[in-house]
Amino acid sequence: MGIGDKVSNKVDETKGKAKERAGDATDNEQMQAEGTAEQSEASVKQSGEHVKDAAKDIKK
Repeated sequence: MGIGDKVSNKVDETKGKAKERAGDATDNEQMQAEGTAEQSEASVKQSGEHVKDAAKDIKK
């Protein structure tokens, strides 16, 4: 996984956490759900990148 992908995924995860916390603080369930979804999306992206890395390692 390239450093740019790692940074991008981490930024998305952090934004999701911030949005979820803001939703918690304001009792906004929709914002909480959006934050959780953004975190999940970032996690899936990271998993996909790990799979790509593993496939590259196998080809070597």
